Amino acid sequence: MLKKLFNSLLSLAFLAIVVGVIFFVAMQKKYTHIYHLSSSQEVMIERGVGGNRVAQLLAERGIIDSPLWFRLFTWRYHMQDSLKAGEYSFGGSLSYQQVFEKLISGDVIIRSLTIPEGKALAEIRQIVADNPYLSGDITLALKEGEVLPETYHFTRGESRNSILEKARQAMKKTLAEVYGARQNNLPLKSADELLILASIVEKETGVAAERAKVASVFINRLNLGMKLQTDPTVIYAVTQGKMNLNRPIYKRDLAYDSPYNTYVYSGLPPAPICSPGKAAILAAAHPEKTPYLYFVADGVTGGHRFAKTLKEHNANVAHYRKGK
Repeated sequence: MLKKLFNSLLSLAFLAIVVGVIFFVAMQKKYTHIYHLSSSQEVMIERGVGGNRVAQLLAERGIIDSPLWFRLFTWRYHMQDSLKAGEYSFGGSLSYQQVFEKLISGDVIIRSLTIPEGKALAEIRQIVADNPYLSGDITLALKEGEVLPETYHFTRGESRNSILEKARQAMKKTLAEVYGARQNNLPLKSADELLILASIVEKETGVAAERAKVASVFINRLNLGMKLQTDPTVIYAVTQGKMNLNRPIYKRDLAYDSPYNTYVYSGLPPAPICSPGKAAILAAAHPEKTPYLYFVADGVTGGHRFAKTLKEHNANVAHYRKGK
């Protein structure tokens, strides 16, 4: 009797072992099986979310075929505390193993935001505020021209203040480096004045090859004590920093009483009129050596015609008005 019971228990144990082996072989096969998603899927896993919720989110997006299998794999490979929060993208051919590897390594989506050159602070704040992948309100106190136009990378949920602080630190570093290596004998007393001049150069031309030539005109005028008489400063003054006049500049605008209006006041404005890019900052720090005191749009290439004298300049203006 005891022998028969022992043999029965032995058989059951053997059967359990066989079933267990079969199950774990099947589990491993399921874990490494490659399947194909019909389309790329994105999923956001918030901080503090448990494995059950992660499984549900992945199943809802069709990234996995079974929340139960996901939970079993989490238990089998002791990954309960290893899954990282963040925004993930899944697509193409993958397996449960690859899904877990992505979640454990934190291979999240890296998004980007570009601050274009020549934007005023009000415009930059709006660009950052409108980005749907950033979080929080903008509470950072910023000054005009203080952020560097560049493409900044971030993960979903990063704060808007964080992006703007990165841009501020980038401008601070760039300005210090360029000012430290500036051309000798420039009529600029500080890095702040270099930034102001660069902001004017940025707004005056979109042609990279002529930035240093445009900068030379303003440097020559500063050296001679001439008013800069640059239209972008008038626009900034009239719009109070919004840089979107939505009409031509009128004669009355040239007499608008503002310290930013370089038709009224001599020297540089009290602060930048936009955030210049690094190329404009370099041009302001290393202007060409030219005799030019004037320039006007050529009306054809997007560039300008330069002149040494007012007579030459007036001829260029007349040429522009006639046929561009």
